Amino acid sequence: MHEMSLAERVLQIIDDAACVQGFTRVRKVWLEIGQLACVEQDSMRFCFDEVVRDCVADGAHLEIIDTAGRGRCVKCAFEMPIVVLHEACPNCGSHEILVTAGDAMRVMELEVE
Repeated sequence: MHEMSLAERVLQIIDDAACVQGFTRVRKVWLEIGQLACVEQDSMRFCFDEVVRDCVADGAHLEIIDTAGRGRCVKCAFEMPIVVLHEACPNCGSHEILVTAGDAMRVMELEVE
């Protein structure tokens, strides 16, 4: 389950921000997860709750923001929504699709004390 290592990285980002900004408590974390990022949201929630125990984010609510997948065909430059990887371009049939959005995960915002 790679969600555990992702949750650990989110905690590291939170800890780094706490050191720089001097906050002592995190109430809410907004995490943007792209539909093409291969992150299972229920597993991410579980792993997040586990890794933040006894730290600055213990008990913090995890708010997940879905980001739709988007792509552009390399052959015809058609831009399209993407639900799954390796689909054909609906305009020309090419499978050379460059993902332009929805394949990342990032911490968007923290509500802190």
